[in-house]
Amino acid sequence: MSFEVDHLSESYEEVKRIGEIPIRNLWLLILYASDIYRELDAAKVAVEDNPDDIPDLVAEILCRRVEYRIQRNLSYSYQSRDAVLNRVRGRIDLLSTERNRLLDHGKVACHFDELTIDTPRNRYVRAALETISKIVKSKELAHRCRSLDVRLRRMGVSQVRTSRSEVSVDRFGRHDVEDKPMIAAAHLAFNLALPTESAGTRQLSLPARDNLPWLRKLFEKGVAGFYHTVLSKSVWRVSAGKTLKWKIDEKSSGIDKILPNMKTDIIIDNKEVGHRTVIDTKFNAVVTRGWYRDETLRSGYLYQMYAYLRSQEGSEDLLNDTTSGLLLHPSVGEDVNEYVVMQNHKIQFATVDLGATALEIREQLLNTIGAY
Repeated sequence: MSFEVDHLSESYEEVKRIGEIPIRNLWLLILYASDIYRELDAAKVAVEDNPDDIPDLVAEILCRRVEYRIQRNLSYSYQSRDAVLNRVRGRIDLLSTERNRLLDHGKVACHFDELTIDTPRNRYVRAALETISKIVKSKELAHRCRSLDVRLRRMGVSQVRTSRSEVSVDRFGRHDVEDKPMIAAAHLAFNLALPTESAGTRQLSLPARDNLPWLRKLFEKGVAGFYHTVLSKSVWRVSAGKTLKWKIDEKSSGIDKILPNMKTDIIIDNKEVGHRTVIDTKFNAVVTRGWYRDETLRSGYLYQMYAYLRSQEGSEDLLNDTTSGLLLHPSVGEDVNEYVVMQNHKIQFATVDLGATALEIREQLLNTIGAY
């Protein structure tokens, strides 16, 4: 889903919806899904109260991360250089030295590694500051971005634009791991654009409306990120992408190669009341047309959740004996919240209205798991 654009002002102002889902709510999901969203609490930025000012929120986060890294010194790295010097440094380039008769002038061509602050990573951040400063609504924040841009230039970071692919192959070591939040914020600054169903000038992949794997993954990660960030760590424990084990009594030699894994989207434990909820997100309608009635729940999803819950019974973890299951679907203007109890397990079918306001989405997600 990620892509880079050169001019973002028109994209954010003109692009309002994908289908019936407001763009501001998709960006809210993106922030929920990203690790950078966890910076919002420390920055005291209320994303739910300002859902239409997403560029300003991302710019605020980016500025805070850049200022933090400048205070603690930006990362340096070694870069290879070729230069004609009046003393030997590194390795001598004999061919260039002889060809240009440099020794006659008391000089020598050298190839050496130089420690520099003008790294691809720092250039990428500087370009992100320049880009997002053009689309933020706050004049004060735009000035702050430009000031940091100038500050990086004075420190020696050039204006040569680094491609995202060049930054993506960069590896973080223990000495520069604090650069990761800053680079993540820079990625968001460059990607403040989303495809729509309208014709435009940008060359982007346009998935079919009934086949949006990137949007399904975004919904799953957005819900997990929301719960992980909003729920109190003293009361709740949130796990995402956890693999459950089958309770196997006996097996053949080749079954391990073909037996499917059980991997949940989200598991939430309420430590105060001692209860566990397994959440499986689905990016389609909660009901479908049945053989003998107009609407019916999707039987495959019910069987899947039933297997999740019953297969974990009798383990050393007593929470598994009474675990609840939640199948969570997005919707627009629709509200479904039904449940059934089977063999001491509650299975709930609920929707979250992505056409609602950001505050309403927050309330729906909390109410669904009983976190009022």
